[in-house]
Amino acid sequence: MAVVSKAAAPKDDDTQKSCAGATAIVELRSVTKTYVQGLNVLWNVNLYLKKGDFLFVTGTSGCGKSTLLKLLYGQELPTQGQVIVDGCDVGVLRGDRLSLLRRRMGIVFQDYKLIPQRTVAENVIVVLQAQGYTRKEIQRRLEPTLKLVGLLNKADCFPHQLSGGEQQRASIARAIVGTPPLLLADEPTGNLDPDNSWQVMQIFQKLNSFGATVIITTHDEQLVRRCNHRVIQIRNGQLHHQL
Repeated sequence: MAVVSKAAAPKDDDTQKSCAGATAIVELRSVTKTYVQGLNVLWNVNLYLKKGDFLFVTGTSGCGKSTLLKLLYGQELPTQGQVIVDGCDVGVLRGDRLSLLRRRMGIVFQDYKLIPQRTVAENVIVVLQAQGYTRKEIQRRLEPTLKLVGLLNKADCFPHQLSGGEQQRASIARAIVGTPPLLLADEPTGNLDPDNSWQVMQIFQKLNSFGATVIITTHDEQLVRRCNHRVIQIRNGQLHHQL
């Protein structure tokens, strides 16, 4: 399927050198995150994910779930320890080098973050345009991506014309159209009813079956049990693995 095929993308030699081939796609090494008030959100945590893993991160509101994802895509830096993503030490990357790493991630947010003045198709296309893909390659990727998330017939609709579930699926399409090997989703079903939540989760499971590594934060324990994937809970700044 075209949406998960490998395609040539812009590369940066310096970034490639600093991202030398690790076997893990995500690794946290003794990571502590402390905010200015002295609050330890994460304390000396370690995590290892192989390519193709599927992980749920659960915990109460404010426990550090979103912070964990922000550390992975470089919006936050660890106070101590190392965050390694796809072989790169995220903490030492800046500017264009960090942007190039983020191109290898798909990030899905609870509040969708779609551009209101652009159609579904345009919201998806803008990602590929920013990454320098040709018009031909953009068109090759667009249709199968929208088909995968069930929005091919909504390509010309604007976000305000979509339901909440459709908006979230559009945000997933935008995140996956560049075929990133790592997908990060922060409470992607938090604003959805159970039926739409399950539909969104089935998309993530399908992407995982194609080879993508998926990390999802959620407070929906019922959905987690239904999916039957690896789960960690953040509690008192520590990661607790659940069976």
